[in-house]
Amino acid sequence: MTTRDEGNLHEEQACRFLQAQGLKLLTKNHHCRYGEIDLIMKDNATIVFIEVRFRRNASFGGAAISITPAKQRKIVLTAMHYLQSKRQDNALCRFDVFAVTGNDEAPVWIKHAFDADC
Repeated sequence: MTTRDEGNLHEEQACRFLQAQGLKLLTKNHHCRYGEIDLIMKDNATIVFIEVRFRRNASFGGAAISITPAKQRKIVLTAMHYLQSKRQDNALCRFDVFAVTGNDEAPVWIKHAFDADC
């Protein structure tokens, strides 16, 4: 299995899990010149931008810690692009992380993983 295949598998896992929690899928893999957002979902009136991260082990801190401030800025810029393209500049939004570390550990859903002004 390629790294991309593995990434797709974990994105599907995240999507199914989050849908079971009541979120509604808006789009997958939204990309623009600033970057890509894995999942964009809706939680009631809130648009949720979700970064899915997988790390084979926790040697360097695991999946959640791998989202650096630079990656966060790219996600925020991409989210702003998405909101503008959908004419939802004033929408409520949040940034979540779905982190998977190793194949035997349970995934972790981190709501409000980082702050940003949408």
